[in-house]
Amino acid sequence: MNKRQEKILATVVREYTESALPVGSKVLTEKYGFKESSATIRNDMVKLEKEGLLYQPHISAGRVPTDEGYRYFVEEIMEDKQLSLRDQKKLQAEVLKLRAQKSRMTRTMGKLLSSLSGSLVISGNEKEMHDFGIRELLENPEFKEVDEFCKVVEALDYIDENVNSILKRVKKGETQIFIGKDNPIKEISNCSMIVSPYKTEEGEKGLLAIIGPKRMQYAKNKSLLEYFKKILSGSAVIIVLINFI
Repeated sequence: MNKRQEKILATVVREYTESALPVGSKVLTEKYGFKESSATIRNDMVKLEKEGLLYQPHISAGRVPTDEGYRYFVEEIMEDKQLSLRDQKKLQAEVLKLRAQKSRMTRTMGKLLSSLSGSLVISGNEKEMHDFGIRELLENPEFKEVDEFCKVVEALDYIDENVNSILKRVKKGETQIFIGKDNPIKEISNCSMIVSPYKTEEGEKGLLAIIGPKRMQYAKNKSLLEYFKKILSGSAVIIVLINFI
């Protein structure tokens, strides 16, 4: 893949994430300022389709990323995103409030992460898991069909039974992104999942996961998840202090 084709793939991912509509060459040239002609862009999109990175849902439609297209974007193109110092300080203030109120951190932080990511969040440990944001997830057009809706709800009913299968797929201490059919919860293969294990200061092991449509904002959600992990493990305050130096 040449640089122009990488740029086309990245732009299709960006546009489809925002619009949930198939992306055509005209959108790329008119909205994103590609200097090449629409014909050149179309030819490159055809090549990306042949390589399995894009597909055309209908003959007259534009194209959308495949699981492999998203995977290439995440692993080869996407740049890691860091939360701004301002956002870190806001979250630290929320944490201090929660601790002052003696709230259950894992549960309450799961709610906060769901509201910030606009996605479904799973948090907890092997003994007790919580899920937040089912409404936010099901508001996405991908889940308007009754069958897709039922698959998600049914998977959540058995989320406790899926924890071990998720943990087996996650490397120790690492945040991992599972896309589409690579999702550890096979019943929701139309979703992507960002998963991060953590350990509290007391030594309790836990799991945080963001579940959303495959067109989720991967960089943003990964950065949120990793920062929440640092909060729960007690290392986030150090990061904030370092940023002041």
